[in-house]
Amino acid sequence: MKRLILIGFIFLFTLTSLYPYRILYTEQFYKLYHLHFYQYPDDCMENIYYLEQALKAEFCNPLYALAKIENKHQWERYKQLFTMHIYLRLIQLYLTLGNGYDKKIAYFYNEPWKRQNLESLKIAEQTFKVALLYWDEAKKWSRKIKPSFIHLDKVENWEDEHYRIQTGELDYGDIIQSHLQRLQRVRRDFENMDETTY
Repeated sequence: MKRLILIGFIFLFTLTSLYPYRILYTEQFYKLYHLHFYQYPDDCMENIYYLEQALKAEFCNPLYALAKIENKHQWERYKQLFTMHIYLRLIQLYLTLGNGYDKKIAYFYNEPWKRQNLESLKIAEQTFKVALLYWDEAKKWSRKIKPSFIHLDKVENWEDEHYRIQTGELDYGDIIQSHLQRLQRVRRDFENMDETTY
């Protein structure tokens, strides 16, 4: 019986040691990124971490890329599109995170929690400003992508994003600026509140 238990432990030990692997490449970090039905701040922060690590990591061998790569021109386009796409996902995550802290309207009955609301608005403003920085990076990467007839299967939506940025159809700069302007109005409303407004 003792021998059977020992064999079982050895089997379990070797089985568990076979599965772990290090995450080294951009594509591996990107595969950890996932959307939740409810976007809680912790979920956003988890995805932000994965995507920011993906930006720091190296790309895997073209054989394991998310699209079929056949030559160096496709490989360069793939890397540029991928980087631009990651920046766009980060913008969306920071906007989602900021919306969780943003108070759209300063209701008169929120005066007892004025300090907490102002702190929440400060966090929202910081996250929107980070999203604005990432928008500048996404535009920069989009400009690096040269017009071409190269078609990459499975990542056509990245090409669509690039096209929309180039034509001005997708402009997170305007969206973020409108959030920041509204946030300033709401902040002024909270700052002007006192005991008489409640």
